[in-house]
Amino acid sequence: MGDIREPLRELTECGLPQALEVMGERWSFMILRASFNGLHHFEEFLSELGIARNILSNRLAKLVEHGILRRDPCPDDRRKIEYRLTEKGFDLLPAMVALRQWGQKYGQEVIENPVLVDERDRLPIGPTSILSHDGRILGPQDLHLVERSNLGIRADGSKAEAGEALGNGSVVDLEALRKARDAA
Repeated sequence: MGDIREPLRELTECGLPQALEVMGERWSFMILRASFNGLHHFEEFLSELGIARNILSNRLAKLVEHGILRRDPCPDDRRKIEYRLTEKGFDLLPAMVALRQWGQKYGQEVIENPVLVDERDRLPIGPTSILSHDGRILGPQDLHLVERSNLGIRADGSKAEAGEALGNGSVVDLEALRKARDAA
C-alpha cells in the first residue's frame, strides 16, 4: 500500500484498535445485529441470543458507554429500559454487512434466509466495496498511505481536486467504471 507504513505499534494513531476496543468480541456484534433487527429490551436480547445475563449486562453497558446504544425509558412502562441504536451505532452498519458477507464467502456454507436486499427493488445487495471519494470501486492495488500534508498530491506531483461526494441514494454506474478501468 505504498512506501509509507502505518506505525503498527502506535495504537492511538489508527482507528482500528479503537474500534476493536469497543466492538472486538463476538457478543458485541451479536447485540448490534439484534439491534439492527429491532430488538430493544434486555429480556429480548437474552432470549434471542442465548447469552448469559452477566455477559449481556456487561456488553450493553459497554455499548452504551461508547455511544453505540442509548438507554431510553420504555414509553408504555417507564420502569423498563429500551436500548436504541445511536447515529454512531447506525454508522457500524457497513462494517456489519462487510463482516456478514465475508462470513458467507469464507465460512462454512451458509444459505441465508432471510436475504438482505435493497428496499427499492428487493434484490440482494451487492458486495460491500471500498469506494473512492468519487464512487470508483477500489482494490488493494489502488490503496496507498500518504502523509496528511500530501493529500491530493499525485505520484507525478500534480494536484488532484476532490470530486462530488457520494451520499445515500447516490447511483454509481458500475459498468462505466469497469470500462474506464479496463481502458486505462
